[in-house]
Amino acid sequence: MRIETETLMAKYKDNLFAVAFSVCKNGADADDVVQDTFIQYHTLNKQFDSEQHIRSWLIRVAINKAKNIHYSFWRRTSVPLKEYMETLTFETQEAEIIFEEVMKPPEKYRIVIHLFYYEDYTIREMAEVLKVTENNIKVRLTRGRKLLRVALQEEWDDDDK
Repeated sequence: MRIETETLMAKYKDNLFAVAFSVCKNGADADDVVQDTFIQYHTLNKQFDSEQHIRSWLIRVAINKAKNIHYSFWRRTSVPLKEYMETLTFETQEAEIIFEEVMKPPEKYRIVIHLFYYEDYTIREMAEVLKVTENNIKVRLTRGRKLLRVALQEEWDDDDK
């Protein structure tokens, strides 16, 4: 199965951007990751089993490219998270707080939280995409939720004072 690149871009560019941003925490780098991912798909002469297989492949490639950028020597020109957040609009103050807290945990927790809650991936699908065991995904998801619960509880406890 092969789907036109333009069709995939229209459908998945925002998802790939969100995944890439969760890794590199930089809008410009996330844009580059999305573009590079679609270029790689376009130039790749590979047949996929289904659209879900294509989607998983795109996310896996985006995560890998984002990690490469995030850990690269040239990463000195990044925009801090606070500056990037100033360019975003949130429906509520709570949505902004939640976004900021989701971006704080270590990468391995951010990715599974994003895939589970924003991309509606199952544990099995995440294990396939991330090339780890299902139990590992469950542990990461549990630990990520715990970090978020503690951080968000502290945030709202501070508001009550």
